[in-house]
Amino acid sequence: MRTRVVDYLVDAVSALGVRHIFGVDGANIEDLYDAIFDAPHDLTGVVAKHEFSAATMADGYARSTGGIGVVVATSGGGAMNLVAGLAESFASRVPVLALVGQPPTALEGNGAFQDSSGRAGTIDAVRMFDAITRYCARVDTGADLPDVVTMAVGAARGGGPAVLLLPKDVQQSSIGAAPPFRLPAKEYRRDETGLIRLRAALTIARSTGKIVIIAGDQVARDDARDALARLAAGLDATVGVAPDAKDVYDNTDPSFCGVAGSMGHPELTAAIRSAALCLVIGTPMPITARTGLDELLAGTTVASIGVTLPYLPTIHVTSTDLARTLAQLADEFTTTATISERREPAPLLPLHVPEASGPGLRYRHLIETIEAGLPEGTDVYADAGNTGAAVVHHLRVPRGGRFVVALGMGGMGYAFGAGIGSAFARRHGPDGTRRTVVVAGDGAFYMHGMEIHTAVEHALPITFIVLNNNAHAMCVTREQLYYRNRYSFNRFQPAHLGDGVAAMFPDLPAFSVRARDELGTALRRCMEIQGPSFLSIEVDPDEVPPFLPFLTTIEQSRSTK
Repeated sequence: MRTRVVDYLVDAVSALGVRHIFGVDGANIEDLYDAIFDAPHDLTGVVAKHEFSAATMADGYARSTGGIGVVVATSGGGAMNLVAGLAESFASRVPVLALVGQPPTALEGNGAFQDSSGRAGTIDAVRMFDAITRYCARVDTGADLPDVVTMAVGAARGGGPAVLLLPKDVQQSSIGAAPPFRLPAKEYRRDETGLIRLRAALTIARSTGKIVIIAGDQVARDDARDALARLAAGLDATVGVAPDAKDVYDNTDPSFCGVAGSMGHPELTAAIRSAALCLVIGTPMPITARTGLDELLAGTTVASIGVTLPYLPTIHVTSTDLARTLAQLADEFTTTATISERREPAPLLPLHVPEASGPGLRYRHLIETIEAGLPEGTDVYADAGNTGAAVVHHLRVPRGGRFVVALGMGGMGYAFGAGIGSAFARRHGPDGTRRTVVVAGDGAFYMHGMEIHTAVEHALPITFIVLNNNAHAMCVTREQLYYRNRYSFNRFQPAHLGDGVAAMFPDLPAFSVRARDELGTALRRCMEIQGPSFLSIEVDPDEVPPFLPFLTTIEQSRSTK
């Protein structure tokens, strides 16, 4: 039998180690689904409810596996719906391959339905995706495919999405006598000159004072957690993490001093204040990671290692593989390091928030209760907003678990799809018994929460926890603090999410928690279930989250009265 373009693509995806392709079917991508059905590989085509969520499933799958995620979509609205999801992967440098169907070539520029060829005044899909991808190409003939796939995969593995646009007739065409797909070698780049300067700075700092490390999400992408731990021990460093990187260092280690930035901990601020050097690893230090720290870091020697240059002056070393670079540095510094006596882990002081008086549970109590109920190895995907701020600040990540919060674009509803992608990866991996937990607000649920249907269809080991305050609560807080609390566009009529989900999915265990003493029991029941479960927790829309910009505004307003 001839090898069609779609057959080659399925073979290539399988050669990458991918076992799930996420997407939404449609006329101009159905040939790929047909190829998935006939493929001899252990490959499952997963149909999502929306292309944004399909893209975030691929994103979550990539983050949990350390490999690449694959998403497919049809032309027109299907292609357009990918944009927000791929933008998150672009901003967070997550490797995702998107295969996007297009109308037949003969109809492009001739009034084709869902035409995005850029001809005859139509939308140009190549120009559109170029802005949010590391690589985008249109496949015009089957003979072009092998080289184009190799370039796309290489670009995605470098950190971010790649898009291939596939006209329907080209998908069915033969690729000719092309050899089987071979995984391109991963490029490793390291700045040797920068390393010389970094070694010198670290040596001086160790002899004059304390080193503080702020670690970012590239540590997770490069599977460099062990190397980071060894380097921290060798330098006898105190370690903090960026908000989207809580899982890169053991949260119970005595050297752990919390989260940096807008949802951060005072222990890390104090450590930087007295540090001889701050070593930034695997994060560009965006505003979410450096809020409240700019002045301190400006008065401190700062060095950095990573694929991207931080947004602050630094002695920078470029590294595309932190596992290798950090391991080398750990080997060099461990031999002569004098390690301080190990201490018991100290509790991190939470940011002081105004006391809430409204209905429902409080963020700190419910997050700490959730933390106590999570077994080691549990993956946690948190959504944006007040909910995300509370989770980032209060939750200690279970040992061995992945923690993800989408701060690249901060798209609401991300966690539902991404958590599902993670659950697919974990269920079919060597550690197939581990569970994924999604924590999101009701606003995020209304956007993309119906993806729980996908979890139910596939009986995934995932628990959805929705904090229901009948509001876009972060917007409510902003209305109160910055617009004199004169109005609110962001409060909703009350909805009983747990009861509604239970009625919609009779086989899905769904629970509603309205009082503090109900949470522990409900959470235990959710975690004991092998398949999916759903938990709605009533919370106060007027509670201020542990978010430094809000708390600073409140303090300033008090001081002016």
